[in-house]
Amino acid sequence: MIRHGWLMVSGKGTAMTVSLLITNAYLYIDRNHEIANGWIAIRDGRVHAVGHSGEDMPRAEKTISAEGRLVTPGLINAHHHMYQNLTRAYAPITNGTLFEWLQGLYPLWAGLDEESVYLSTAVAMIELLMGGCTTSMDHMYVHPRPFLIDAQFRAAREIGFRFYATRGSMTRSVKDGGLPPASVVQDEDTILADSERLVQAYHDPSPGAMGRVALAPCSLFSVSERIMTESAIMADRYDLRLHTHLAEDHDEDRYCAEVYGCRPTEYFERVGWASPRSWVAHYIYPSSDEIDRLAHAGVCTAQCPCSNMMIGGGSADAMDMRRRGMPVGLGCDGSASTDHASLWLETRMALLLGRYRNGPHSMTARDALDMATRGGAACLGWDDEIGHLRPGACADLVIWQMSDISLAGALTDPVEAWLRCAPATAGTTIVDGRILVENGQPVLTNLKEILGAHRTEAMRIQRLSESS
Repeated sequence: MIRHGWLMVSGKGTAMTVSLLITNAYLYIDRNHEIANGWIAIRDGRVHAVGHSGEDMPRAEKTISAEGRLVTPGLINAHHHMYQNLTRAYAPITNGTLFEWLQGLYPLWAGLDEESVYLSTAVAMIELLMGGCTTSMDHMYVHPRPFLIDAQFRAAREIGFRFYATRGSMTRSVKDGGLPPASVVQDEDTILADSERLVQAYHDPSPGAMGRVALAPCSLFSVSERIMTESAIMADRYDLRLHTHLAEDHDEDRYCAEVYGCRPTEYFERVGWASPRSWVAHYIYPSSDEIDRLAHAGVCTAQCPCSNMMIGGGSADAMDMRRRGMPVGLGCDGSASTDHASLWLETRMALLLGRYRNGPHSMTARDALDMATRGGAACLGWDDEIGHLRPGACADLVIWQMSDISLAGALTDPVEAWLRCAPATAGTTIVDGRILVENGQPVLTNLKEILGAHRTEAMRIQRLSESS
């Protein structure tokens, strides 16, 4: 039956035993769809049904009382560089510009190997889960050694995280007029061959997939035109998503003018990327006409508020882009620029940044939450199954945890309170119907060992600066 806009199940449908039932929750199911005192049932890794507490509740193997707390879809991270948590808050360059920051860290990242990437990916995914993120992409564009993305999939499978790898690349080193050293760039044929290998080995286009692959040349100024065009062709051949940084810095404008004789967005269009397959990171410095053109082409963007503010390089006007028809998701970006991986914090900062920029009437907590869920799902081309909790969706959700002190007096709107009465963390995080965070802690038996090994690798990599 339909009640107050909700799809509900009646008598016979609810007789089935489900694996997990969450009750007494304030449910945010989707934009414009909320239940003040509701339940949600999970079966076979999917949302089976939702309803009002006490009405038509199914039998369950396990029941969790949310005790009136907010339950939302799992947040979706649309831009990240997981390996960068090995160089968090790296003192010599904590206050550099974007290009200074990159030039300072590329020599350290040249020390990446399978073990360090496995450990940094595991730490990133655990941290994301604790911040309410259940699906994340990762933009792995530094490849000093082979099989680094394979190590990421190993970590994702061991943890149970829904992972969207993007095969990043760079072809232009310092000697070619780029920023990175030669040790972290690759030749075109190697990049294209490995991209195809990863797609065939790990990309799962089926419903409810736990692992997918997209193609992601790092930026317009770091790869050749051939890589951009061939990536678009490969994406068409295998029905893949495309991702890159775009219009992030004024230096990019100058580079494109000198090398290609046009603005970054024009070059993006020229190489065949202006299509519904593409989503871009940052998109800070487009003109209004360029936003309109890419929105019309179906391109999405990922805003990274904390990283943008930390580096001081400006930030996209997310609500203006949304009004123009461009879906906007959120990203943590690299944990060496943001120095955290909490998508809840990014969502809060997106709200504050939007209101600071355009006034108190310009953005609500629900707008920010929509960006962190539906917006991120749109970036990944996956909004049929994730980013909402309608029956049939993947069972990826969060029961949020806030202190009684921080919520004291917040009686009227749990969604606004979630971002305004900070801080919030994930009390319970569920991915594919499995509890991965419980009582605010990761459900892992080897977390101490992972953190110890990660520290060893971080020390090794950061010592590379002493020998460079």
